[in-house]
Amino acid sequence: MSQPYPPAIFIMGPTASGKTGLALALAETFPVEIISVDSALVYQGMDIGTAKPSAEELAACPHHLIDFLDPREPYSAARFRQDALRLMDEITARGKIPLLVGGTMLYYRALEQGLSQLPEADNEIRTRLNHEMKEHGLQYLHQRLADIDPESAQRIHATDPQRIQRALEVYELTGKSLSDHYREQEEYQLPYRVLRLALLPAERASLHRRIEKRFDDMLANGLIEEVQRLYERGDLDPSMPSIRAVGYRQVWACLEGEYDEEALHHKGIVATRQLAKRQMTWLRSMKGLTILNSENLDLDYIYMLLSKFISDGRSPSEQND
Repeated sequence: MSQPYPPAIFIMGPTASGKTGLALALAETFPVEIISVDSALVYQGMDIGTAKPSAEELAACPHHLIDFLDPREPYSAARFRQDALRLMDEITARGKIPLLVGGTMLYYRALEQGLSQLPEADNEIRTRLNHEMKEHGLQYLHQRLADIDPESAQRIHATDPQRIQRALEVYELTGKSLSDHYREQEEYQLPYRVLRLALLPAERASLHRRIEKRFDDMLANGLIEEVQRLYERGDLDPSMPSIRAVGYRQVWACLEGEYDEEALHHKGIVATRQLAKRQMTWLRSMKGLTILNSENLDLDYIYMLLSKFISDGRSPSEQND
């Protein structure tokens, strides 16, 4: 008889939904180690705008995949998957449970479903696409994507330059759409049984209030000064994934004189709301979620759920089979 897969826990949700707070609470009771699932938290010197856990929180409960890359370095879903699988194996070998926490939904999909063999980035194509975006606008590139790959154009938001450009780049390099590559990828099963907790607001207005307050707090705590330090380095630019992170690209544009701080406040909040909307769209497409009200978390219920999951050996969705 084959051995059952070891347990892993995912805490997913839109930005500002309280994922980190719940993870830290669980770490006080359960034998877990936290792995960050966030494409911006990997970068050093980007603390305020990423809502990076504080030094006290990290001392109480160390996190993996936080604060280890210079902002000049790219970080991909493929690299995350490799890092996360290695860390999950190490954590399991220590007799603990991997607790993956964050809102970069593409990373979760890469981890659970694997990745098709996509070509490496091509600097010449990326430079040309950046030039076309500046000359004709992002909507022009999104329409080009819609013409060659309607599925990706529907899935990728029209305000997401990084993924629009990547989809166009893949097509130019291979002659096949990104959707075709995904369909061709091999069947893959993550060798863990997973409890997927999704923190979602009962009403969107409450999440919007939390987003606005958090962005206000970031500005008050020195977000502009943090981005100023990155800006003054001279070796970073807004085409890099680190600077494209929500909040950072809006402050960067403000520093370059595209608009004033009053407009920055509005644009930062709007961009964060758009991010949250995309994250919730991803979550609605995922199966096997246990939905939790992010505005009124019942910790006793969550502790009971985790205890049963760990001891029973099955996820809640499997228990209903």
